Amino acid sequence: LLSQPYTTMTVQKMVFSIRQACLPIISSSELFPIHRIYCIGRNYREHAIEMGHNPDREPPFFFQKPADAATTLNAIPFPPKKTSNNLHYEAELVVALGKKGRDIDTTEKAQDLIFGYSVGCDLTRRDLQAEAKRLSRPWCIAKGFDYSAPMTPIVRKEEISKSITDRKIELWVNEELKQSSPLSQMIWDISEIIQYLSCYYTLQPGDLIMTGTPAGVGKLDVGDEVRISCGEGLPECEFVMVEPLEDL
Repeated sequence: LLSQPYTTMTVQKMVFSIRQACLPIISSSELFPIHRIYCIGRNYREHAIEMGHNPDREPPFFFQKPADAATTLNAIPFPPKKTSNNLHYEAELVVALGKKGRDIDTTEKAQDLIFGYSVGCDLTRRDLQAEAKRLSRPWCIAKGFDYSAPMTPIVRKEEISKSITDRKIELWVNEELKQSSPLSQMIWDISEIIQYLSCYYTLQPGDLIMTGTPAGVGKLDVGDEVRISCGEGLPECEFVMVEPLEDL
């Protein structure tokens, strides 16, 4: 049994309060509280190739973004320029979980965990990621910075009539198409991702899974307008990149 330390102490209140990261839910006054954000790397064959890797030789791998990286703001501040000069977009379907699960072993059980879906962008400081790869270090500062996961409000899965995989994900920068791929081109599909993750983590209600990006990633500049579409029933993710924040 897990023991509870300091059981003789009386906890009266938190020493300070912090904001619970959350996302709106379409057609609802309720909010979706975010527990963790999991991201799968190189989950589309052509993107893996453009990053210099052979997807046929790699099992899935994951990293995380902090929960408060998720935002529905339509003006996304650039990260401080002194930290990076090569910020990239990555369009992704986001899966929102509404149930707890561990060691999931069937497609049906994996699907049962799903609450709904969002459309998002995994903003990446590509120069810092390249340096981390070179030094065999984690990608945290390349992927997990403030405002690094713009995304839409969540749509409950029962409100989506068309199959979630029978659609394309597409990204435009300044109305020029940059990324376009059927979701069916994922190397590991949604159920497989959930099953694999659940072997290493106890998945919780409030978890988000960013399911990977197709080929065509590229650089963003201040003033660029981004639009991501993922088919019928899902809202478009739209935002503009603005100057870095000057102060807190």
